[in-house]
Amino acid sequence: MSITISETSVTAPVAYRSYHGGFFSVLISPEQTAGAMGIIDIRLPKGSEPPPHIHLHEDETFYLIDGEVSFEIGNETIIAKHGEAVFAPRGIAHRFTLNTAEARMLTMVTPGKFVDYFMEFSTPVQGEPQVTAPQGSPPTEAIAYMAQVLDEKYGVKFA
Repeated sequence: MSITISETSVTAPVAYRSYHGGFFSVLISPEQTAGAMGIIDIRLPKGSEPPPHIHLHEDETFYLIDGEVSFEIGNETIIAKHGEAVFAPRGIAHRFTLNTAEARMLTMVTPGKFVDYFMEFSTPVQGEPQVTAPQGSPPTEAIAYMAQVLDEKYGVKFA
């Protein structure tokens, strides 16, 4: 018996992208799954967490690899540690807060289009990826632009 692996199931070499003081890599792209899902491996520093928001189009699942993170999903608070997973369904306000200096998690989005947001608002890492403390808030214009793109292009509303 032989096993054949299609080219679409084999991941490419890791390409890191810088994102809000941390970095991520796309493990499974939406293109590999006909848009059904995407998975990113992301490391973030404390202070880079998103405000409460609602996804209209996708669910998010977070699997903690390192660190401790408090998730607020609707009226529920879940504290997740290494090896634990948290589900944030579409249409429900959620946010997360790092309880440690940094955290690493796998984030699965279903369907996968939201991975494009991470690509759009990140830059390629030159050299070895590093987690650094956020250098203050982005300019007001940058936040307004990001909020507009999140709303109009990705169906994400701030709660």
